[in-house]
Amino acid sequence: MSQHDIGLIGLAVMGQNLVINMANHGFSVGVYNRTTATTDDFVGGLKTESADKVWAGTADRIKGYHTVEEFVASLKAPRRVMIMVKAGGPVDAVIEQLKGVLSPGDIIIDGGNSYFPDTNRRHEDLKKAGLRFIGTGVSGGEEGALKGPSIMPGGHPEAWPFVKDIFQKISAKVGSNNDIPCCEWVGEAGAGQYVKMVHNGIEYGDMQLICEAYFILKNALGLTNDELYQVFKEWNAGELESYLIEITRDIFTVKDADGSHLVDKILDTAQQKGTGKWMSQHALDLGVPTTLITEAVYARCLSAQKDARVRASAVLSGPSIPAFTGDKKQFIDDVRQALYASKLCSYAQGYVQLDAAAKEFGWKLNNGNIALLWRGGCIIRSRFLGDIKAAFDKNPNLENLLLDDFFKAAVEMAQPSWRRVVSTAVQLGLPVPVFSAALSYYDGYRCGRLPANLLQAQRDYFGAHTYERTDKPRGEYSHTDWIHERKT
Repeated sequence: MSQHDIGLIGLAVMGQNLVINMANHGFSVGVYNRTTATTDDFVGGLKTESADKVWAGTADRIKGYHTVEEFVASLKAPRRVMIMVKAGGPVDAVIEQLKGVLSPGDIIIDGGNSYFPDTNRRHEDLKKAGLRFIGTGVSGGEEGALKGPSIMPGGHPEAWPFVKDIFQKISAKVGSNNDIPCCEWVGEAGAGQYVKMVHNGIEYGDMQLICEAYFILKNALGLTNDELYQVFKEWNAGELESYLIEITRDIFTVKDADGSHLVDKILDTAQQKGTGKWMSQHALDLGVPTTLITEAVYARCLSAQKDARVRASAVLSGPSIPAFTGDKKQFIDDVRQALYASKLCSYAQGYVQLDAAAKEFGWKLNNGNIALLWRGGCIIRSRFLGDIKAAFDKNPNLENLLLDDFFKAAVEMAQPSWRRVVSTAVQLGLPVPVFSAALSYYDGYRCGRLPANLLQAQRDYFGAHTYERTDKPRGEYSHTDWIHERKT
């Protein structure tokens, strides 16, 4: 008997929490997992949980099934099936199973971290099969999935009306009345997964920037963890207010069993799942300078070379780090302003890449709405995103966030501090690859003439690649026989 509003396949923690979230909002959900014991444990556990749990009272709206056929038969038409399994082959395997039992017009939703070309491919394949496909980014981690994530759906536009109510009700909410959902249609094919990829890339940049700020404050100023807590607490009360600043503040309060701070005992080797790398790779394909996020990816790669770094530290030398003799309070504020300006460059680069991808694939992205999607529920949620939405609301065709009056003024105000922080770090031998990349991008973007004229001359010299001239129309190319023209 068809009874469920939506079905979900894949009962790892994210999948379970999304199911509970849907049921909490009044939706009936059918669930299926390849391992039937997982299904039974999940559904059975809901019925035995105490009343003070967030999912109390929802058990009657959730039912598990042991076969895909039973699962699909239990769904209302058009059937809506959300897949929450590992990206790549497992998603394709589940889709193949579903193709054999679904009917034309039914909807498949991939809610995992899939690479957008896979989403593009699945969109086209399923359209030929008469099925409607949605690739949707879901951000916010386990807590967000349970209490309200940021949701970024894209794919077959005809599918959106059938999932809109569910997705917008379970998503995070923002606004003065807490009634604006952090979920809106992004665009066709892989647009939703692409926006999630850019979200994750910006997340890489934000996290590395915060880590570099911490590294400078700890090593240049010698701040203790208790002092770092106070700094980040103050920062979170201003324009840097965000989820990542908030949790960083809290990390400095957590102590190990022996009373020492836990953060100091964590090995300095960062891991990654690949979404930041995907963004950087596609930036190269598009020819856009997403330098800050790429440096953040490289910073994780370098951190992973722990043994090599330890060996090098015993051989290679640099400047000794003297005690800071300047105005400590002023320098802390310098770091705050450098972090803010660098963060702006990160988002500016992210939106430039979104615009380039939209042009490449024919997507009609709404940059202001994308900022709204990220204002709640997701990892990069922050006060800052409201200012970004305002910038795009004022000028939907804004070429670069750095050109908006509000952000232009903010960066101009931060410039002296930004430059002091980067130069101080260089002088002290403290690595700040992302702060430096952000400043270099800003200086390069504001520079009307770069040294690429010499680069083009070199290319023409050794490879006859031609060049454009300043005294000729754009698109008209010249070549010089540099060997015969040179003066010896």
